[in-house]
Amino acid sequence: MSLAVDPTAAGRLRRWARAWCVAWRITRLNFRAQLEYRAEFLMSVGMGVAWQSSVIVFATVLLQRFPGMGGWSGADVLLIVGMRMLAHALYVLLFGRVHSLSFLVQEGRLDACLLRPMPVYRQIQLSVFPTHGLGDLAVGATMFAFAVQQAAEPWTAGRAVFLAAGVAGGMLVEAAVFTAVSCAALRFPSAFYWSTWVDELMATFGSYPLSILPKAVSGVFTFVLPLAFVAYLPAGVLTGHGAALGVPFWLAAASPAVGLALFVAARLLWNRSLRHYTGVNG
Repeated sequence: MSLAVDPTAAGRLRRWARAWCVAWRITRLNFRAQLEYRAEFLMSVGMGVAWQSSVIVFATVLLQRFPGMGGWSGADVLLIVGMRMLAHALYVLLFGRVHSLSFLVQEGRLDACLLRPMPVYRQIQLSVFPTHGLGDLAVGATMFAFAVQQAAEPWTAGRAVFLAAGVAGGMLVEAAVFTAVSCAALRFPSAFYWSTWVDELMATFGSYPLSILPKAVSGVFTFVLPLAFVAYLPAGVLTGHGAALGVPFWLAAASPAVGLALFVAARLLWNRSLRHYTGVNG
């Protein structure tokens, strides 16, 4: 039997389909494993709901006290909140296991991933099913739907497509940021605290117009930690704030593409960092 690899496009497509079929089967098994402990499963989902609901409560109280923020109406701010929460929930479900990389390195389990015939990054994402992400998704999708309903402008086909692309781009921005931070864990296992700090920054400032912050701080959250591209800039384009976002309009409109570019760059950095990984004992 020949073991030669088919180099044609059809062969590559078949290998790609087989790889993702395996990934889907592993995900199903992980989900069924979580269901073996029903009480823990429900508690984990409930934790995701509680965490995301706290963001909604805080935003609601803030908007009731201040109907507008930085020139943004309450409905416009809700769109930022909804886009950010849904993008974050999708990130947690699809890419969130990069947070566990520090522990995998410390416990020596990453070394085993290097021996398996599957990309290490994919193995990490398939290591466990993120049950709490279901709670995140339920609340995030509800908030997103409510924010879309409250929008002042009618939803044309073009605006709806940009909205969906903006959410996908926001998810990829978060994935890029935490993938880049996880690269440090390959060399410094204590980098878990860095990702926790970045996560707190994004959760604290990601749901509000950055125009309420000093220009230097909003500049950092745009060009150093690209938080603005998660929801603020795409929501600004959709709500007509393009001239007051602090960046050229074309850059704000390109937010989904920026998210994709950042994720590709983060994955290239990950591949480079992994080649220099020397194991838990150095």
